[in-house]
Amino acid sequence: MTFCNWEAKRLISLAIPVFLAQVTLVLMSVVDTIMAGQVSPVDLAALSIATGVWNPAMLALQGILLALTGIIAQFSGANDKQGIGHYFQQGLYLAGILSVIGFSIAYFADLVILKLDTSPAIAAMAFDYIHFVKWGIVGFLVFSVYRNITEGMGMTKPAFYISLIGLAVNIPANYIFIHGKLGMPALGGAGCGIATALVFTAMAVAQVIYCQLSDKIYAKNLLANFKAPQLSTMWTITKVGIPISLATFFEVTLFACIPLFIAHLGAVAVAGHQIAASVTTLLFMMPLSLSIAISIRIGNLYGQHHFEQLKKALSTSYILAIMIALLLATITYFGRHMISQLYTDDVHVIALATSIMVLACIYQLPDALQVAANGVLRGLKHTAPISYITFISYWLIGFALGYVLARTDLIVPAMGPHGFWIGIIVGLTVAAILLMLTVAKRFKREPFFQ
Repeated sequence: MTFCNWEAKRLISLAIPVFLAQVTLVLMSVVDTIMAGQVSPVDLAALSIATGVWNPAMLALQGILLALTGIIAQFSGANDKQGIGHYFQQGLYLAGILSVIGFSIAYFADLVILKLDTSPAIAAMAFDYIHFVKWGIVGFLVFSVYRNITEGMGMTKPAFYISLIGLAVNIPANYIFIHGKLGMPALGGAGCGIATALVFTAMAVAQVIYCQLSDKIYAKNLLANFKAPQLSTMWTITKVGIPISLATFFEVTLFACIPLFIAHLGAVAVAGHQIAASVTTLLFMMPLSLSIAISIRIGNLYGQHHFEQLKKALSTSYILAIMIALLLATITYFGRHMISQLYTDDVHVIALATSIMVLACIYQLPDALQVAANGVLRGLKHTAPISYITFISYWLIGFALGYVLARTDLIVPAMGPHGFWIGIIVGLTVAAILLMLTVAKRFKREPFFQ
């Protein structure tokens, strides 16, 4: 594989702001958890249940709009401003439709929570959180459209700056609505729902203002001569976006379900798993950010018809993914004891978490390679294989094997949480192989890649 220094620098320059923006968004969730946990265990449990039900649905809706990044990247590479404007406008219409779906999901979420074996107090607070946070779905999806447009045009810094605004709103809003300050009612953990809705609205407003004033984006031109909704264009976005959405949903629900299947092992098993999952989720922001940068760069080069450079970008992307994986594995392995101690003082939980993190070191490589290949396919708008590959790899192979290893004696004596993590390693490895083979097959099929 060829490593191109210029391509590496370009990918890193695109990825760093995306990484900082992603970390900032994760920090908002951390702030919610800490501030709700300071009130009572009931508030923290309600927040955990509510976000566990709501976030996968919200991220699935956002996943559809992520198709815009690759689409706009190709138009930007071809310098087709008319195409950018058209998809921008239709993306906003689609965000409106998805917002209606989001409101509907909020009502069905109540039925899901009622099925859970939890106390009435926790269930009531979880209901309240979801019915508060749903008012932020419009802002969240409008922000997503604008963000995908700007990132598709190669401008990844605005999302980071705007995410800082979101974090700045999040902390005081949580304080006001959790504790009932400035004449507001004290809502406890449910108050995080209002704070999150305000955060998304503020981010959407800030993103719109920035794009209206920016000379590079000049959204006034893109929004000029606003066309009527065109179902064919919205279907094109949806068709490209659904596989991305499903892949996100499969991955989010995979990690969300594991605690349910080890709950019978007790608090130590669940806590140890959660610490390892929390750490790896944060570290995953690095390969995820590279994946977004790859989709932008591949889309730009494809739109420009610079196919020889595209080949260099592809091989450079894989090599960068491997380098990031080695870095993350090193950080995880040597920092596992110190990191675990930041979460808890319980020696049993620390011992379990650190042992799981050793397994997490192993899956860094296949994880980085599979998201890199995922980014290439998004940049080429060839997303259909992503959904079924991730479903087969994550669930039919990874989760199924993890369940057998964790809960049964069919292969080895039941391993508990470690079994699920071994299943994840195998599942991600299969996903990486299949996605990279799909990329190679796509390149061979195109005559201009020969």
